[in-house]
Amino acid sequence: MTEKGRLRLEDGGLSIVQPLDYAENSTYQRYSGYDVLNVAASDVISAAEFPWRQVSVNVAASGLEIRTNSGANRIINFVKAKIKNAQRTMANGLSDDLYSDGTASNQMNGLQAIVADAGTGTVGGINSSTFSFWQNQVRDASDNSVTVSAATIEAGMMLPLWLATTRGNDTPDLIVMDPVYFAFYEASQSSLKRYAPSDDGKGGMISMKYKTADVFFDSTASGIPASHMYFINTDFLELVAHQDANMEIMPELRSVNQDAIVIPILFQGNLVVSNRARQGVGKA
Repeated sequence: MTEKGRLRLEDGGLSIVQPLDYAENSTYQRYSGYDVLNVAASDVISAAEFPWRQVSVNVAASGLEIRTNSGANRIINFVKAKIKNAQRTMANGLSDDLYSDGTASNQMNGLQAIVADAGTGTVGGINSSTFSFWQNQVRDASDNSVTVSAATIEAGMMLPLWLATTRGNDTPDLIVMDPVYFAFYEASQSSLKRYAPSDDGKGGMISMKYKTADVFFDSTASGIPASHMYFINTDFLELVAHQDANMEIMPELRSVNQDAIVIPILFQGNLVVSNRARQGVGKA
């Protein structure tokens, strides 16, 4: 999301208001000469409202630990090691949350909520059972009598989901799969394998390609449900963070009743979507 420029920083507000983009402008018309033009208001954009969600990881060190690691360099290295561990912990926790259904207390929306297995649900305060445009696309292997394998994953699962999530030039640009589905897809490509990105994976992940989309795998330990793949159009998906709490390392705090210090690392934000119909999930 960060590499694709889909991290947005906000400076405040009671909630995150996300303008929606779910329909085309209805005033498109062909005309000649002095024909009257259609200037009627076109209701193509409304807004969804997402609550702020907060996460913290605290780096604590006792006076004993600090004094044991005496000397300026040793203290700096000691604190750096603890902060690095805390940042990894927060990144792993946020990964779980980004795949979640958002039902845990104070948990952000995750893909299981935004790109739900049933395609429905209330997201951003909009009930998709009432507003059908707010439903995401679903390709259920069981409902379509598909036994997912290397021989069937492309024609039986990926192509139908690609067609369902494509509208004109709006196509998925990111596909993330659990290890089982990714292994099926890689096996299906045989000698046609093509890996990306061209920077030899310096961004930290190696992917394959499907049409215009990068295809990644992620471990179920990172939170992705087993036997799932998500077709994501990042033009309509953003990770929003508060500019003062984007995994921000806060100033050191000293305990008033203990010989210890605490350094909080804070995140405040949520995963938001402006068009669920351009997102899809394939599942067993």
